[in-house]
Amino acid sequence: MTDDSKRHLSRRTMEIATAIATAAAGGAVCYGAAEIGTGWTETGPAPGYFPFYIGLLIILGSLANLARAIVSRNWREDVFLDVERARPVLAFALPLVGFVIAALLLGLYVATLLYVSGVMIWQGRYRWWAAVLGGAAVAAAFYLVFEIAFQVPLLKGPVEGWLGIY
Repeated sequence: MTDDSKRHLSRRTMEIATAIATAAAGGAVCYGAAEIGTGWTETGPAPGYFPFYIGLLIILGSLANLARAIVSRNWREDVFLDVERARPVLAFALPLVGFVIAALLLGLYVATLLYVSGVMIWQGRYRWWAAVLGGAAVAAAFYLVFEIAFQVPLLKGPVEGWLGIY
């Protein structure tokens, strides 16, 4: 047995982290609803009335899950994720994080080209030219579908500006 097998993330820890994250999301919903009004107006409920109470329900459900995770002894020994299982998850998740960062810096089309090409090369073991061709085809398909067919502008970066695509 190696040291890697002893390191793991327990289900209880993930239950607590998820409850805190969903409670924070509920708090964000309430905060956003409060900014646009949560009261009752002459014409009916303010725009934030129903979202505010939905946010409160999310917070209450999250607190119930948090209390159950803290009190329950059923999950203390359950392994949610160990090092061996984390590697393929990270191999999938880290390129997605890179895609998001690249999309913010370079625009969605260039990020799509880089992401699809990179995943095809490193995970699919495709030849570089086939991967670049596949990434370019997916980026071009996104452009045709969203920009031309549906006329929905997507996030663009400096490369699209150099090409005159806006």
